[in-house]
Amino acid sequence: MALLTRAPKTAPAAAPPQAPAPPRSPHLVLVAALLSFFVISLDGSVVNVALPAISHSLRGGMADLQWIVDGYTLMFAALMLSAGTLSDRIGAGRAYALGLAGFTLASAACGLAPELGTLIVSRMVQGGAAALMVPASLALIRQTYSDPGKRARAIAVWTAAGSVAVAVGPVVGGLLTSGLSWRAIFFVNLPIGTVGLALLSRIPRSPRRQVPLDLLGQLSVVIALTALTYAVIEGGRDGFAAPGVLITLAVAAASMTVFLVTQSRRSAPMVPLSLFTSRTVLVCLSAGFALNAVFYGAIFMLGMYFQQARGVSAVGAGAMFIPMCALISVVNMAGVRLAARTGARLPMALGQLIMGAGALLMLTVNAGTSLLVPVLLLIPIGLGGGLAVPSLTAALLESVPAERAGTAAAVLNTSRQVGSCLAVATFGALIADRSAFQGGMTTSFLICGGMMLTTTVTTALLLPRRTAR
Repeated sequence: MALLTRAPKTAPAAAPPQAPAPPRSPHLVLVAALLSFFVISLDGSVVNVALPAISHSLRGGMADLQWIVDGYTLMFAALMLSAGTLSDRIGAGRAYALGLAGFTLASAACGLAPELGTLIVSRMVQGGAAALMVPASLALIRQTYSDPGKRARAIAVWTAAGSVAVAVGPVVGGLLTSGLSWRAIFFVNLPIGTVGLALLSRIPRSPRRQVPLDLLGQLSVVIALTALTYAVIEGGRDGFAAPGVLITLAVAAASMTVFLVTQSRRSAPMVPLSLFTSRTVLVCLSAGFALNAVFYGAIFMLGMYFQQARGVSAVGAGAMFIPMCALISVVNMAGVRLAARTGARLPMALGQLIMGAGALLMLTVNAGTSLLVPVLLLIPIGLGGGLAVPSLTAALLESVPAERAGTAAAVLNTSRQVGSCLAVATFGALIADRSAFQGGMTTSFLICGGMMLTTTVTTALLLPRRTAR
């Protein structure tokens, strides 16, 4: 499921003294933006079916595999909060170049990694670079397309690129891992990154803005999320009463307290706490967290199930996700049309209900189940998410003032990525013991179903029929 959220707005409050000259071909800017969002979304899903091969090659355990997935998602989530501000300060073009260059180099480091520590650190660098690229690529589109209609179409194409990348990610991962090596899933980013950087010569310089950068707030939220993820992963392996886990949980709580205090005292906070006084915002954030947790948690678990419990090859495991992923882009558009007629509440609630039903039906899957069953049960999970996410994003953005839309979008994206991160950490801990894999998978899907049914009820009861500012 693609990010499908608007990145933090980077347009200045007042027009710069001199607008950048338009490129000779604005479509080149769009291609560059598409390339960046494509590889970002691809790397969020391509790695899952390669995990068993990575484990065999580098001799890693379940905790290591969780960090390979979560290292990327964690840094993407945490740094997204200030990435738009940094893009404003140094200019969108420079931010894009810095992010894409960093992402490309980190991809090469992932592919060449001689051991797991190097791979995990390189994945974290990838995630940080991805966080910088998202708002920069959207800012370049905004800078290039002055006509609102053309800009809206360009952003729609940009979003579709992410949906396609997520849809093909498991398949590409399976094909590359089986046909070449797990290292190829990272090397495939190199030509894409090279082309994107080459296109920068056709993109004019972007204006800079003197906007405050909340370094303490950013640092505290990175520490808090990293510590929490570490505690969940290590707690699943060593027990949550282990001294190291308890200390890490305390660090996470203290860092989050620092973050909240700094945001409440700053005149221009990175995340205005007043944002959370809106009922609509709270509903959308909780729904976004749950949707990503179920979607990416299911991909992680079933990628392991197909290969470890059922002995399916990497390419075969990737193919298992094709029916689900093929529907996402189509259902996205259906959700948009339904929301236009009925408001966001109906498609949001319906999508979450369908996804929750799919998760609960997964309780019937075991080591003797026909492989066709989980493949078919994945369809409602993808269908529900595709239906709910566009409406969720629209509802959130319509409920806040225009000047806070970028911040709200960044917070939503962070909430969703944290949901993915913690789902992989939690579910990975539950299935870490291969002898108890079935019980861990059952518990995981019970959690998924419970989350989705809870957020379905809160959406139906608390979200207004039509959101308004």
